[in-house]
Amino acid sequence: MTTIEAHAAEPRSRLEHFPISFFGVSMGVFGLALALHAGGFERASQATGWTGIAVLAVLFLVLGLKVLRHPAAIRAEWSHPVRLAFFPATSISLLLLATFLREAAPAAANLIWIAGAAVQGVLTLVVISVWIGHRAFGPGHLSPAWFIPAVGNVVAPLAGVPLGHAELSWYFFSVGILFWIVLLTLVVNRLVFHDPLPERLRPTLVILIAPPAVAFLAWIQFNGGTIDAAARILINAGFFFTALVAIQVPALLRLPFVLSFWALSFPLAAITTASFRFAALTGSDLHRGLGLVLLALLVLTILALAVRTARAAIAHQICQPE
Repeated sequence: MTTIEAHAAEPRSRLEHFPISFFGVSMGVFGLALALHAGGFERASQATGWTGIAVLAVLFLVLGLKVLRHPAAIRAEWSHPVRLAFFPATSISLLLLATFLREAAPAAANLIWIAGAAVQGVLTLVVISVWIGHRAFGPGHLSPAWFIPAVGNVVAPLAGVPLGHAELSWYFFSVGILFWIVLLTLVVNRLVFHDPLPERLRPTLVILIAPPAVAFLAWIQFNGGTIDAAARILINAGFFFTALVAIQVPALLRLPFVLSFWALSFPLAAITTASFRFAALTGSDLHRGLGLVLLALLVLTILALAVRTARAAIAHQICQPE
């Protein structure tokens, strides 16, 4: 193959290997926008949210091109025991977009929420059906990324309740909480009694933070902003997992960069937003201060991830066959 032919073939190859896990980027950016909003930094929140919209539009465009040009590659990802869990990141991104737009453009947010909730509901059923179907999964296939398809349902009430979809939001919340308990048991068993996570999946440990943090935010939507015992249990579980993951961060930073590092962003955004909301509802200066510290870490994390992703893309280290 000549040099010209090689360069012509390269974009096609990179499109073929565009990973579904890339949607972790849009989740992280929208998470940052919502954290900034909860902290009272409205201008920064709007700028970040619109950046997230641009990122999500590009991701859906690229995914659409991959579906059209490389359907076999999409089927291969769907059949992959690890990558399968990342498909609902597409619908979760839509639900986060609806949450961001809820106050400024409620009509658009409502349509986006309905679309995101429909896709999330279908993907949850299909992915769990695959898990319990005839395919054999081993402990080595299990990682915190498995929280995404089922526990991601707790994102739905964030915009669903204010938009008037309370009963549907209860459905999604119930499914998410149920599978958080089930999957948390399985994941802890895998982490304690089986081989360590592969390097590429170790950043997904941070996902442990997200379910209780987002569940807290959803619960106070149902409760009309009341902080009760259940809310305190959820947010403090989120703080525990944040502290647990913080101990692992030095080891994670020594790993070579992979796209799964974006798993750090949304969970950190969720616990940051939860801290600010708890502070606003209780007047706790401690939680307000903690939220500011977490927000600073979140901003630095996403900036670092953006730089590392850009460098990896320029160096052709991502969108490559594994």
